Amino acid sequence: MMNTRTPTPGMVRLTHLIYALHAFAVFSALLGSATIILSFVASLPSLAAIVLNYWNRGAVRDTWLDSHFSWQIRTFWWTLAWIVIATVLVFTLIGIPFALAAFVIVSAWVVYRVVRGWWRLADGQPMPEKTD
Repeated sequence: MMNTRTPTPGMVRLTHLIYALHAFAVFSALLGSATIILSFVASLPSLAAIVLNYWNRGAVRDTWLDSHFSWQIRTFWWTLAWIVIATVLVFTLIGIPFALAAFVIVSAWVVYRVVRGWWRLADGQPMPEKTD
């Protein structure tokens, strides 16, 4: 990725807002009855965040913020994919322990991705290439 443009301060603030929406979804899951990963992909804050990612992606193209948008979008879709896989595993008796393990591991991974991404954004750094 080539960072040829400087992002506007408004786009930096928007990227902070998107991380805040994802973090709020995770935090509300910790306080409520939902799981982290279900809250991350199915709660209103995270759905608003992913819509904002896609809606504003063109505005951050060719800036270092593009790496954060890719990071956020990939986190959302990989989490959703693992929810589908874990749900399929639940339908088999032998798969239930694997599904529960997947929910725990992916939940920790989501927390890591939100914290790491937001931290690098606060430092004005792009996300590394090809890290999932």
